[in-house]
Amino acid sequence: MTGHLARPPGAGPWPAVLLGHDGVGLDDYQRGRADDLAERGYLTFALDYHGGRTFFGEPQAMLDRVMPLLADPARMSSIGRAALDILLAEPGADDTRLAALGFGGGGRIVLELARTGVSFKAVAVIHPGLPAPRAEDWANAGGTFLLCTGSEDPICTPAQLLTFGGALQEAGVDWRACIYGGAEHAFWAAPTGHRVPTVPGVGFHPAHATRAWRAVADLFSESL
Repeated sequence: MTGHLARPPGAGPWPAVLLGHDGVGLDDYQRGRADDLAERGYLTFALDYHGGRTFFGEPQAMLDRVMPLLADPARMSSIGRAALDILLAEPGADDTRLAALGFGGGGRIVLELARTGVSFKAVAVIHPGLPAPRAEDWANAGGTFLLCTGSEDPICTPAQLLTFGGALQEAGVDWRACIYGGAEHAFWAAPTGHRVPTVPGVGFHPAHATRAWRAVADLFSESL
């Protein structure tokens, strides 16, 4: 696996953020999010669960890789744990101020880590792959959760997101949700030479992309 480490200036210690990419792969957008967080004072490691590959314009190949992963919680947790160990081994990483951010499948990976009891102060997920909404699975989770999706997302629907939030609430976990009106799946992904939607229900929404990133930054500022 490969990853992208973004380090703030100075000597630290810094709050530490683990970032998981969406199903297409670790691209310039998510590297840019890590860099933006570093500019805000967070040591950030963007993990890579595709081993250096991206799947731009290859939706079936992406699904063939991602769907077996999403069906294997132990593997997701193992990948996330390996990345978290790399982050926390970095000089200056403050393991008492730890957060996670995930998009799509990367959101599911950080959720799997959170429910094992990793001491995240904040967990932000944007159109994540959601686990079954069972309150008993979240007895060991802590911190504040931010759940985001678009109103028109056919993969992570608002109803699914709110049902999952209800399970967190039943488990005593602090959570909040942002539903972005008119936004589809991967609404943050600006079209480029690579990032052109190839399947229905996926589309860029520039205003909501900015709003979602502001919500993440606000959560981390409040929690860390």
